[in-house]
Amino acid sequence: MREPKAFITKARELRKDMSLPERLLWSALRSSQLDGLRFRRQHPMGPYVFDFFCGAARLAVEVDDCAHDMGDQPERDAVRDAWMADRGIRTLRIPAGWVLESVDIAVAAIRSDLAEHSPHRPFGPPPPQGEAFGTGMPPPVGEVSAKPTEGGVS
Repeated sequence: MREPKAFITKARELRKDMSLPERLLWSALRSSQLDGLRFRRQHPMGPYVFDFFCGAARLAVEVDDCAHDMGDQPERDAVRDAWMADRGIRTLRIPAGWVLESVDIAVAAIRSDLAEHSPHRPFGPPPPQGEAFGTGMPPPVGEVSAKPTEGGVS
């Protein structure tokens, strides 16, 4: 779905006028490509513009300054987060102070969130040593071996 032209224009303006913490974090996200995932900056969606958005992970990253703790801003942020959640998008809010203190702290928080919510994350702890596939043991009943057998038929 294409966003209305006004929101695209607003996103372009915000890209030119990013705060210092946003610029620092963008520099890290842009250069590291964070585990192969691509982030967009000032990404418009519906009535909102996300600071950073990763479509593959359905993650919006918001860099929040102290103004997000004042007045009605916490309620407005909650409405925005609910709107995103209704569309399957998680919100990770990172305090601007973290970014200013160390961009690595902010990147670690994003990486941790991605690992926690990855659809490829295995469930439970890793198997004990020697019980993983590829150890010479046959696969469990109902499982198919990944190794081809003689003659190409399994």
